[in-house]
Amino acid sequence: MSGTVAVIAVAIFFTLPPPAAVFSTSRPRPCGIESVETRFPAPEGYVRTAKPPDSFASYLRRLPLKPAGADIRLFDGRTRSGRGVAAAVVDLPVGDRDLQQCADAVIRLRAEFLRAAGREDEIAFRFTNGFRAEYARWRRGERIAVGGDEARWIRPAVPAEASAVDGRDFEKYLETVFMYAGTASLAEELESAPGDDPEIGDVFIRPGHPGHAAIVVDKAENPGTGRAVFLLAQSFMPAQEIHVLVNPKDPRLSPWYAVGFGNILHTPEWTFSSAELRRFKDD
Repeated sequence: MSGTVAVIAVAIFFTLPPPAAVFSTSRPRPCGIESVETRFPAPEGYVRTAKPPDSFASYLRRLPLKPAGADIRLFDGRTRSGRGVAAAVVDLPVGDRDLQQCADAVIRLRAEFLRAAGREDEIAFRFTNGFRAEYARWRRGERIAVGGDEARWIRPAVPAEASAVDGRDFEKYLETVFMYAGTASLAEELESAPGDDPEIGDVFIRPGHPGHAAIVVDKAENPGTGRAVFLLAQSFMPAQEIHVLVNPKDPRLSPWYAVGFGNILHTPEWTFSSAELRRFKDD
């Protein structure tokens, strides 16, 4: 969704204002908060696929959820009903700028996972123009200057705040990536995956303006039949909270989707081809 590098007459230096809300999933959570795996039991006869506890898959399963029936909050404070779209709303702040749209939500979840796992040096995403925004350089105090359709690293005249403890610096990095990355750039960073067997962390993505992306956040299998089901989550336009999707084509199975859905995957607000499934390259 978001992502075309804006044409700017002169280079500008990004020192973004602190967001109104903390992005990090690693903040303390009150007791009793449900997660994807506790809210949605596997369908009868199915069991969740085993995943290492430190994996991206396990991280996505543990995403915290707002209370059942919660509306989806937009970046500007308005809400939209999740009826017919959302089976649950992920309890992560969306921020107060129209930035965290579909591809941005995937980027955010991946970055949050790597940071929580102590793998900050692996956090890097390309802008639509091909520029590689590495969080390791950002942490060292470098910032990104964009002029026209070019981007480069610079050292600000005033040293930038860079703290591994203060999440605001991480949020500023993510906001910058959200401004200049999108479905086209994210699709280029992912590798093709078998569309008939999505794994947790895989992304259905269509590059374009607009394009769309939805991420697989859970999976279960039937040991007897070998059949499998999965859960999907997305953000959308305008920027809004991430939410787990209902299955509009099979209300009895919803919110689970059946593996082997054919060539076309119908979600509440988008239709994907099985050929549009992608995977992070190190998973």
